[in-house]
Amino acid sequence: MAEHVILFTGPMGAGKTTAIQSLSEIEVVATEAVNSDRITADKPTTTVAFDYGEITLDDDDKVRLYGAPGQRRFDFMWTILRERAVGMVLLVNNDAADPLASLTEFLGEFGDLHARGGIVVGVTRSDLAPVPTLDDYAACIAAARPEMMIPVFTLDAREPSQMRTALMSLILNVESTAASRDPAFAQ
Repeated sequence: MAEHVILFTGPMGAGKTTAIQSLSEIEVVATEAVNSDRITADKPTTTVAFDYGEITLDDDDKVRLYGAPGQRRFDFMWTILRERAVGMVLLVNNDAADPLASLTEFLGEFGDLHARGGIVVGVTRSDLAPVPTLDDYAACIAAARPEMMIPVFTLDAREPSQMRTALMSLILNVESTAASRDPAFAQ
């Protein structure tokens, strides 16, 4: 049985907790506290340590889903949570003040996960803000990290099927990367 640790990152309000809740087969462990930064994201609570959920794929693969806090003041948790991660789902809310800057910031902070297994970008809340477009995100990635091939999806973090598509894309990258390093992994 293969086991994968996937990290969900992105700015506060992008949908990390919601995405894990829509995917997890177990009750999600969430460390929510009152949001004291309602200007950045107008929501009552925010993650202060991590979220945790699990999903089993194809009876053999278990995926452990960890959500990192989106605020830089909790970045000490970023270091702890990235330690075992083999890939990352980076969620960016399209209706934020500068979502492309958030994308660049989180790719800079967590770019090492690309080499470990892969990164997938999910653009949330594009129904509320039609721009930037997926082409804008792809151009931003190409400018900031030209060495990385990163798929970009628009998605609704509340929709399990959309989140599963993004997750499966990432798992395929993780397993391909592992197989290229160790041919015995592919068997």
